[in-house]
Amino acid sequence: MTGKRPAERSATPAPNETAFTLLVTSVLDYGIFMLDPGGYVSTWNAGAERIKGYRAEDIIGRHFSVFYPPEEIAARKPHLELEAAIADGRLEDEGWRIRKDGSRFWANVVITALFDETGELRGFGKVTRDMTERRAAEQELTDRRRLFTHLVQAQELERRRIAWDVHDDSIQAMVAVGMRLQLLADRVGEPYADELSRLDASVREAVGRLRNLTFRLQPPGIDRHGLAESLSQYLTDVVGKWGLETSLVGDLAREPAAETAITAFRIVQEALLNVRKHARARSVRISVTSENRGVLVRVADDGTGNPAASHGLREHFGLMEMRERAETAGGWWTLRSEPGVGTTVEFWLPDLPAGGSDEHLPGTPFGSLGSRSSTQDPR
Repeated sequence: MTGKRPAERSATPAPNETAFTLLVTSVLDYGIFMLDPGGYVSTWNAGAERIKGYRAEDIIGRHFSVFYPPEEIAARKPHLELEAAIADGRLEDEGWRIRKDGSRFWANVVITALFDETGELRGFGKVTRDMTERRAAEQELTDRRRLFTHLVQAQELERRRIAWDVHDDSIQAMVAVGMRLQLLADRVGEPYADELSRLDASVREAVGRLRNLTFRLQPPGIDRHGLAESLSQYLTDVVGKWGLETSLVGDLAREPAAETAITAFRIVQEALLNVRKHARARSVRISVTSENRGVLVRVADDGTGNPAASHGLREHFGLMEMRERAETAGGWWTLRSEPGVGTTVEFWLPDLPAGGSDEHLPGTPFGSLGSRSSTQDPR
């Protein structure tokens, strides 16, 4: 009796072994099968049939190289992968594979070498996942980021072109007019001298407004100083002159890509202009932090607040521009406003991966368009 028990036990699979076999053969999202030491298919599950299109009776006994494109068979990739799995214990790879109907799919493949207790190779375990949809989504994201990069670069180039044109044409022409007015005022008597002086003052004010415009249009030098430093400089050079108390908290794990930083700067710039025009605030607080593989920014003022704006009932161009910039970058934008409390603009931008912004417009290094000669303002 005692001599028969081991044989009887080996003939009847244990309950957990039966459950595991049922799991492997029934799972649909993974192709799980075994190869013999020569690379020929010896088992087949339902997931492998769904992914590759072969029924068990069609594929068992055939060499697994049938799943590889002709160019990889010619390069002996199936054999090299088995050799690598034997040497390292396992191999993981992604690449194109072939279904029974000849169509290609993008697969993640793990091959594990199976050795018995004596160290003899008994075969290979192979797990295949169909990653075609994921790869297509990643490609779509890459294309969207590339489009976003070109869009930001084009916007900044156009801003710089307009700034140059305003400075080299409009401002210089108005400066010349102002000089003529001064000369005339010195030569003519009253009452014309006072009138010419008032005209000259109006020209000077217009020149000042145009200079402020060109300053806002110029790229903020983020490629040289970084996002937080560029915002700090803008608060000092521009916002501080509006009579607003400002504070900036920057806590970035790393500097974001140029296009992400430029977009964040422009949204903050527009938010600050809205504070100046509409909020009647005494102070504004800005925070820039790294969050969820992106940049989270808040611009909060202590102004009068506008609850209608937070519900989109009185949305104007500036608000739409901020939201469109954020959403074009693949992020989000919100506005909260309460009477007597103030308004908070908050937005998040995903950061471009390393190397995601290395394509620039032809002949133009991003962030630096080189020098351009211009007539110096004699004023």
